[in-house]
Parts: sequence; structure tokens; C-alpha cells
Amino acid sequence: MATPVFEARNVTKVYRTGDVEVHALRGIDATLYEGELTVMLGPSGSGKSTFLNIIGGLDTATSGQVRFRDWDLTDASSRELTRFRRDHVGFVFQFYNLIPSLTARENVSLVTEISPRPMKPADALDMVDLGDRMDHFPAQLSGGEQQRVAIARAIAKQPEVLLCDEPTGALDSETGVTVLKALEHINAELDTSTAIITHNVGIQQMAHRVFSFLDGRIAETHVNDRRVAAESLHW
Repeated sequence: MATPVFEARNVTKVYRTGDVEVHALRGIDATLYEGELTVMLGPSGSGKSTFLNIIGGLDTATSGQVRFRDWDLTDASSRELTRFRRDHVGFVFQFYNLIPSLTARENVSLVTEISPRPMKPADALDMVDLGDRMDHFPAQLSGGEQQRVAIARAIAKQPEVLLCDEPTGALDSETGVTVLKALEHINAELDTSTAIITHNVGIQQMAHRVFSFLDGRIAETHVNDRRVAAESLHW
């Protein structure tokens, strides 16, 4: 049996602005497993990013319970969530958030300097096929290369979990496939539990499991018995 990494039970999230309430999550039950590559699929506003932020410790639930292994994140303090993110989670976002004045290697080094068990920045960049570009600045790299630097930065601290929010959203399909191949490689090589948020239905073919979000709920969960390699994806 696969070991659970995250367990979410009846998780809700309500945002309040004055007298207006927005119900972003409406009772989510989900389990993410060790070494699994999961795709969270759904349109904008369906709740998938809110859920990712909660399990990643960037936000907290209004009600319900979220556990990371034996650690109950539900009532964790801000300091505890910071330590959780630093030690256990890598994040990849749609926008690369690289520092323009630093090289690829130096951008990755920012994370390794605060990690308890870092890999060498050069090794992380090699894993995403950028070993020959590590001394280039972001302006000298393509969009896909910049995103792969962001992935290298996320994995350089060797996180147990890699959470990716629309990692191909700003890329064309060919470049997006290159980025997805890097994520697929990391999931296989490092056994990193990986969750990818997307509205792109084609990407779901590469996942072990797919959560389909709609109106703040998981409308459907699908297991892929026959996965498609990232390099064969078309959308």
C-alpha cells in the first residue's frame, strides 16, 4: 500500500470581504500519496489553487483537517508553517520569480543556503537539462529555460513534495512539454510526490491520478492505468 503524504478531510475555505462570503472550498476530501504524480484539473475559480496553497502551508483552512504525514497542519502556527514549507515543500508557479541580477546557478543557490539537506545547485540544474546554461542570467534564457531554473530551485532542497501551480500556463505547447518532461523526470528519479495544477485537460494523461475540481469540490477522481509520457502529450 502506498503511504499517504497529505490527508485532507472535509476542508473548507471561506473568504470574507465585508458582508460578502466567497466559498472557495466546500468540503474537500483527498489523499496524496508518496511518489505519486497527481494532476488537479479544473477551470479558474474551481478551488484547485486554494487547495494547493492550503496543503502547501501558504494558507489555512476555515474548517476541516489537513495532515502532512503525522503532522497536523490544521492549527499550526505561522512559524511552524514556515518551517514546514522550508523543510518539506518545493513550489513552482506559473511565473518564474527569478532574480534578474543573479545567474541560474545563483538563483538556485538561494534555496540551498537555507535548506537542511540541499543538493548542489549544479546537480539540480543538470536534472532539468540546464547544466550548460547555469551561468546565464534570466534575460539570456527562454521562457521554458527560466521555468526549468525555477524547478531546479524548488528541487534543490530535496523536498518530499513538489507543488506546481500552472507551471506551463505562460508557455507554448512545445516548451510546455519540455517543462513537463522535467517534472516527470524528477518525480521518477527522486520519488518526489508531485501535484500539478492545470486547466489544460491534455496534461492529465501523464498523471497517476487526476482530481477534477468544480465549484470548490472534487467532482471526480480518476486513476490512469496507462499513463502517457510527457513527450507524447498534445494539447
